[in-house]
Amino acid sequence: MDQYSLFTDVDLTRTGALLLRDSAGEVRPASRKEILRVARELVTINELCGKDLSSPTKTKDFLRLRLASLEHEVCGLLLLDSRNHLITYLEPFRGTLTQASIYPREIVKLVIQHNAASVMLVHNHPSGNPEPSMADRHMTQIIKQALALIDVHLLDHFIVAGSKIVSMSELGQI
Repeated sequence: MDQYSLFTDVDLTRTGALLLRDSAGEVRPASRKEILRVARELVTINELCGKDLSSPTKTKDFLRLRLASLEHEVCGLLLLDSRNHLITYLEPFRGTLTQASIYPREIVKLVIQHNAASVMLVHNHPSGNPEPSMADRHMTQIIKQALALIDVHLLDHFIVAGSKIVSMSELGQI
């Protein structure tokens, strides 16, 4: 992966354009895609670790930036302790433009490995449509049942589509 440096242009004719210096030393205006890629690298779970995520606002803000403008589907897990404080965020599944294969067995393994008491599932829709598909609803129920077997609660399933985020819990679908 290339190393980039982003900085604000001091040339007043560009009025504060964000510039990129690539690994070859070339300087040019940064594209939106490049800015978001660097921002995603900078967004870490450190700011959320140990925080109470019982309110979805903090989670949505984190996910909105973390999954912004991805051109492929990613399925992530927010693993929480018994007080709904974040233990870690993982992205164990990566897919194509329209789907990602998700394996409940692998989710259960990660939950046990991190000693999580509850889970929030998240994935993005590169299409821009945040509405849960029939496949999303079906997979959510399968994961919920698998987690229930080990006494772990699925609290929510967030679907991120650009700046829009849908909570399946808020829709009454969990």
